[in-house]
Amino acid sequence: MTFEIDLDGRTRTVSIERAGSGRFRVAVDGHPHLVDAVKLGDFSLSLIVDGETGTSREVLVVPMEGGGDMLVTLGGRTVAVSVDGRRTRRPGADAAGHAAGVQKVTAPMPGRVVRVLVGPGDEIAVRQPVVVVEAMKMENELRSPKAGRVREVPVTAGMSVEAGRTLVVIE
Repeated sequence: MTFEIDLDGRTRTVSIERAGSGRFRVAVDGHPHLVDAVKLGDFSLSLIVDGETGTSREVLVVPMEGGGDMLVTLGGRTVAVSVDGRRTRRPGADAAGHAAGVQKVTAPMPGRVVRVLVGPGDEIAVRQPVVVVEAMKMENELRSPKAGRVREVPVTAGMSVEAGRTLVVIE
């Protein structure tokens, strides 16, 4: 199965083929890897890339509203990712591939809001940090999927939030 994945304004081609129980052959832009994957929870995976000589990573993948859009956390960094975005692009998305219409920044996992960096009415740029959430003893800086104006911020610093909770609404 082959996907196009948009990450930080770059499109990558990823093909995945099952290679046994919990093992996959994964090629990213033609570069092959053998990946062992174990599901740890609703949104969490443990990945070992390239076997004994490779690296072990915990990855959090939280689906967002809008089909192929998700938040992915790896190594303490959370980014918005779109899978097959060109094929499923919603009407109104701009040519650069950024989100169009009202967008919600959501909590990628249960945690606590550490800082809110924007307020209602603020003008913001694409990928601008909007809120910081602490989860699993790590701070995750969440960024805007588009340039626009903050419509709503239904959380405050110190609040506990569950995975998928709306943190900022951008129009």
